[in-house]
Amino acid sequence: MSTVLPPMSDRRLLVADVFGPTFQGEGPSTGQQAMFVRLSRCNLRCPGCDTPYTWDTRRYDLREHTVVASVEAVTEQVLAAPPTLVVITGGEPLLQQPTVTVLAERLAAAGRRVEIETNGTIAPSPALTAVVDRFNVSPKLPSFAADGDRPINAAALAAFVATERAVFKFVVTEPGDLNAIGDLTDRHGLAPVWVMPEGTQSGQLVADLRALADETLRRGWNLTGRLHVLLWEDARGR
Repeated sequence: MSTVLPPMSDRRLLVADVFGPTFQGEGPSTGQQAMFVRLSRCNLRCPGCDTPYTWDTRRYDLREHTVVASVEAVTEQVLAAPPTLVVITGGEPLLQQPTVTVLAERLAAAGRRVEIETNGTIAPSPALTAVVDRFNVSPKLPSFAADGDRPINAAALAAFVATERAVFKFVVTEPGDLNAIGDLTDRHGLAPVWVMPEGTQSGQLVADLRALADETLRRGWNLTGRLHVLLWEDARGR
């Protein structure tokens, strides 16, 4: 028996930004034109987070940085632009997984490729996996995570591996992080691996990429910069 979904207008998302056309700045799709849907709220409290306005109630009134939008409205805004790649990010988008699934279904039906950027703590559903082109999974290392958070969920990581649609991208903040990445990838069978410097300023980013390049090659991993930082520094919505 087929499931009858409520009208799109009855399904709503907590949205921080919808922006583009721009470029995907990180990972395997770097440089491709894309639309971004940035959702609000997160289940982690990373001190170095570059989108704290999606979750940090100590510094931000989240009501001023959040729009409650219907799936229909978000779909229309995204489809009004030409890029075929749509990146759904956050915050942590899988906190809103049932409604994100409806959004991804609508976008995929319209011929868009959908990537989900996630911290890897919430397992993807079969329904979402069926319509997503790629999960860009970014488990948080101890050097990046907040004290008291639980950034690693072994069952969720296993679920992402099982989709065969996931890549694993790690933000590096200190030299010892490469060993931590190796431990995690070996323990959980994570592949392919992408290493990315934390930097939000172009000069520091380039220096960090150079410092990481040789060791990343030696370990057989991939290296990604942050194209949007190189182009626009830390400007929001670019």
